[in-house]
Amino acid sequence: MNIHEYQGKEILSSFGVRIQRGTVAKNAKEAVDAAKALTEQTGTGWHVIKAQVHAGGRGKGGGVKLAKNLKEVEEIAGEIIGMNLVTPQTSAEGKKVHQVLVAEDVYYPGDSEPEEYYMSVLLNRATGRNMIMYSTEGGMDIETVAEETPDLIFTEEIDPSTGLLGFQARRIAFNLGLSGKAFKEMTKFVMSLYEAFEKSDSSLFEINPVLKTSDDKIMAVDAKVTLDDNALFRHKDYAEMRDVREENATEVEAREVGLNYVDLDGNVGCMVNGAGLAMATMDLIKQAGGEPANFLDVGGTADAKRVEEAFRLILKDDKVEAILVNIFGGIVRCDRVAQGIVDASKNMGDAMNVPIIVRLQGTNADIAKELIDNSGLKVYSAVQFQEAADKVQEVLS
Repeated sequence: MNIHEYQGKEILSSFGVRIQRGTVAKNAKEAVDAAKALTEQTGTGWHVIKAQVHAGGRGKGGGVKLAKNLKEVEEIAGEIIGMNLVTPQTSAEGKKVHQVLVAEDVYYPGDSEPEEYYMSVLLNRATGRNMIMYSTEGGMDIETVAEETPDLIFTEEIDPSTGLLGFQARRIAFNLGLSGKAFKEMTKFVMSLYEAFEKSDSSLFEINPVLKTSDDKIMAVDAKVTLDDNALFRHKDYAEMRDVREENATEVEAREVGLNYVDLDGNVGCMVNGAGLAMATMDLIKQAGGEPANFLDVGGTADAKRVEEAFRLILKDDKVEAILVNIFGGIVRCDRVAQGIVDASKNMGDAMNVPIIVRLQGTNADIAKELIDNSGLKVYSAVQFQEAADKVQEVLS
């Protein structure tokens, strides 16, 4: 589950990570009030207005701006709130901005120049261990750094039996070229950041930039946080941070009816049971010359109601030209699934306006095939994977 920057910073702060302070505002008046309160708290008269959407590259799209007085705070907040923000990580239509973060200006003058670093905590799937990835090239896209200057990206893997050790945090600070107060501050920052990652059951913390201020404080100026959905039962307060306005509407609807659905960009809808079979089915579609339009796992209870809900979700996508149903009947009987498909097709009538290829294998598969073949509906049955692939290719041509 993705959350907003201000929510990610709340989590970081609760574990002792220094953050760029700020207050979320839903309109221009709230933004001005937030700026006034921040001035009283921090003494700064300049503020950064940041669009709160689930997408990176907000500054490139005009979603992050500096306000040097309260009038500019009001004007900029009024411009950003309600806009469709287009960034390299959004669609061409962009994302509507419902709120902004009014944050303190932390790039103040001092004894030294502020410096920006990149830091993230995530799972290294190749080794099965958490790691900290960091670089001196903060503020840039890490992909660009990796491509152009890979020698400037460092990683620190954490042994799960010991957790992050002090010498590892100190090595990170050393590799970033820090010394004195900034070195100690970075060491503390890294230890607290990793504790926040572990105890919040997150799958990603990305801080870009981590800032060394002109007086050698280390703080998180941004925060991209992804929480593990499977662990939200342990964090009821984090679960309440979900902003469904930022999520795909069909995926939200699917979650509400207990279906596992991910929207994709292709032209062939998928209905399967089991993630492994789903991946194989998506490969099958590509081999047949199509592109998967979704990932949809109906689970082990593929009755008529559940199948109908799955069809309706798939057909919300007007790019879908065909649907491939690929079910293995282990827990659920194939004939029950077949009857569900027939009933759903009849119930939906003209709404079921694309060809359907059905491959059912397992318990009562022969009965299921007979039900499909005798239904009189525009449904094609298949037994083998290759047969299903051929049917997909046939209906698309």
